[in-house]
Amino acid sequence: MDPTSKPKGASPHYSLYQREVFRRGGELGQLPSFSVHADELQESTKKKLNDRGYFYANSNAGLGWTDRANREAFYRWRIIPRTLVDTNTRDLTTTLFGHRIPAPICFAPIGINKLYSPKGELIPATIAGELGLPYCLSTAASQSIEDVAAANDKAAGTRNESNSVHSYDGPNGGNAKSPRFFQLYMGHDDDITLSLLNRAWRSGYDVLMLTTDTWQLGWRPTDINIANYIFYYGGTVGNEVGASDPAFIQKFGEEFKKDSGKWIDSSVWHGKAHTWDKIKWLIEQWGRISGGRPFVIKGIQNVQDALKAYEVGCAGIVVTNHAGRQVDGAIGSLEVLPEIAEAVGDKMTILFDSGVRTGADVFKAIALGAHAVMVGRLYVWGMSHEGEAGCRHVIKSLLADLDILMTVAGYQSITKDVYCNKDAVKFNPYGIPPGHGEHAKL
Repeated sequence: MDPTSKPKGASPHYSLYQREVFRRGGELGQLPSFSVHADELQESTKKKLNDRGYFYANSNAGLGWTDRANREAFYRWRIIPRTLVDTNTRDLTTTLFGHRIPAPICFAPIGINKLYSPKGELIPATIAGELGLPYCLSTAASQSIEDVAAANDKAAGTRNESNSVHSYDGPNGGNAKSPRFFQLYMGHDDDITLSLLNRAWRSGYDVLMLTTDTWQLGWRPTDINIANYIFYYGGTVGNEVGASDPAFIQKFGEEFKKDSGKWIDSSVWHGKAHTWDKIKWLIEQWGRISGGRPFVIKGIQNVQDALKAYEVGCAGIVVTNHAGRQVDGAIGSLEVLPEIAEAVGDKMTILFDSGVRTGADVFKAIALGAHAVMVGRLYVWGMSHEGEAGCRHVIKSLLADLDILMTVAGYQSITKDVYCNKDAVKFNPYGIPPGHGEHAKL
């Protein structure tokens, strides 16, 4: 682990973060203030947040069987290590929607980040900018579209000045910027939708991602127990995108002053589903506004929907079950990833989301056909502990985990050696992840 003996490669030596932690402990007696072991990290978050924050981040639909299915699916796929392979340098880089990024990891769109830290979405946007990783902003954010973009750009500029990681070119204005996507919850007022799209494009979000599995929140008992819906408690936490939107305020500003739930009820989780016909209109509008930049559907769980997304003109899809928060008793997303990748992987960009916790999880998802993964709860847990420092520690740990796994498992390039490589993994239909108990056996 001597950094002076490491040759330069395509990727930063993320593995050295482990050495940094070890040396701080050995030489200075400085230990991490919280564990990055995913199970322990989730558990310790209970001590950092109030009930509203903790349960909103961790609630699942129904009995939580879908969340469990996501983790069981990862457990059943096993990595097949190779030996005597030159992995002295690794190439974790990949290209996503025209952006060359240093690792196949994106920040998933998570709403209401002020529940987890006062600076809210400014924190993950900053860390994403520092590391050059794509950041996706939620329509249910607690910071404005413009403020989050500014924080992301500022951090990306600092990254390039310090040259702490490589600079990557992309259509968003050269290597001074990090990729930035906008996740849309689409209401039924087209003027507001178009206002959001224009704001996003002007602020440098150059991929539009429509969530299609959450027109209404799923049944989440642990939130029900404490009436955990911050949007109804006054203020703009979770409502900031609407409170800062000129089209929404012009139409509903007076109602919004009296009812803090107006934004979320009318424009985000409005309870009235769209159909494929509306998708064609949205793709056309985004293409007109952005000059043809990619449109992505988030919420794909079967081959038929993936093929339909390709047919109507989507550039990409996110294979996800909303981390088990919408449909109880559903399949784990990793279970359906291979067949979806076989059907459309050569035609579209496939992102994977739902249950990613470790570098091994990232590896498995890429091997089964994802071009990149999205992580959500991990960074929320990190920022819940120490704000910006906690979020940074968790994501740098995930990058180090993936980098070290590639090194010791004998895989040099994420795109050449891992992507869609069924020889890198093997399915084991037996057993359940540790800690799930006898009652969870299928």
